[in-house]
Amino acid sequence: MKNAFKITTIALAFVGLSFAAKAQTATTTTTTKSGIRYSIGVDAGIPTGNFKDNYKWNLGGSVQADIPVASQLFVTVNAGYNNVFGEKNVGGVAAADVPNLQLLPVKAGLKFFPVSNFYIQGEAGAAFLLNKSDFFNDKSVAFVYAPQIGVQFPVSASGNFIDAGVRYEGTTKYSSAFDNSKVNFVGVRVAYGF
Repeated sequence: MKNAFKITTIALAFVGLSFAAKAQTATTTTTTKSGIRYSIGVDAGIPTGNFKDNYKWNLGGSVQADIPVASQLFVTVNAGYNNVFGEKNVGGVAAADVPNLQLLPVKAGLKFFPVSNFYIQGEAGAAFLLNKSDFFNDKSVAFVYAPQIGVQFPVSASGNFIDAGVRYEGTTKYSSAFDNSKVNFVGVRVAYGF
């Protein structure tokens, strides 16, 4: 029930940002003076699947570059940091705390604007587990993929913008022995671009 409430809150925030974007009279430009758009954002999410049994939520940040390759199409390069917060006192009386996961995802992909200010984005890459020693994992790197939809709207005449997107992010297993060593979540990214 708690996760349904959190997902509903995220969805409503995204809808609100979409309406705010429609209220803008200017459209997002496809390039800046240098041709490349940069953004710095805050990332947050809610675990899904079996992953939610031991983890509550995640918080992090990312930087992204959007490189124009055609009209309304960009190649994206994204790097960030995510801290996934583990459950406390798992199992009752003599239980232990689940350690936080510290991830460094590095992704590249495509961002397409089918209509002004609305985009569809897909990225893939590698997610590095920074605190492997806290777990029984035999891998410190996993394949990561992240489909995303979002809105991008201008906030100044100089080309600065707000980029707000909702995505699903998932990885392959960090441990060959445990099927539950995959990291997956529904998340949001709200970024300031220039």
